Amino acid sequence: MSNSQKAWIPAILLLAAAAASVAYFFLRANHGHTGEPPRIGQAAGIAGRLGHPPGGRGEGAGGLFKTLGTVSVFLGAAGFSWFWFRRRLRSTSLLVRRVGKLLHASHAWLGWATVFLIAVHGIYFLIAKSHDDKIWTGLACFAILAGLAGYGFLIRRIRNRYMRTVHRALGVAWAPLLIAHAGGSAIAAIAAAMAIGAAVRLLDRPSGKRELGRSA
Repeated sequence: MSNSQKAWIPAILLLAAAAASVAYFFLRANHGHTGEPPRIGQAAGIAGRLGHPPGGRGEGAGGLFKTLGTVSVFLGAAGFSWFWFRRRLRSTSLLVRRVGKLLHASHAWLGWATVFLIAVHGIYFLIAKSHDDKIWTGLACFAILAGLAGYGFLIRRIRNRYMRTVHRALGVAWAPLLIAHAGGSAIAAIAAAMAIGAAVRLLDRPSGKRELGRSA
């Protein structure tokens, strides 16, 4: 294996860890194990310190941090949407060119914002709901996101074609993990990203004159 191909090794390890975490989640779910909740006094103390009322259903701080998780999913989808524009910055469509340039300039910022919001979201639920089995799918999502951020940071510092390939592969692998963890909001975000891709292809279709020129 060449030094360039070794860029895959960290990604493979992260994918294996994420797969093991998701497999453990489904194993517990199939056995009807929902985790042992903390004692009533302990739960009340934790919830009180975090501004989340005991027995509440996503209200207060819990609702806020859940919303942060949802926002981060859509930010991640927006960052992924750069993929559709990366080879179309000279598109015949003015709209495609402008949106592409905007996403190119904001791609890294969208990625780091996603990492930050998911980290805040995850830390809260690790403390407030550590007994919830969805923690395992959340950890899997964060492992892949951390890999995405790491490869994205190193792309401009380590010049080889595998870095970008691995970065994109982790982005694709993140999607099913998000669906397993976030459900409907992840499906909506992924559908929006796919719709953007379809719109870009439609807007960037060659004009009739260009098509005739190519056929000639």
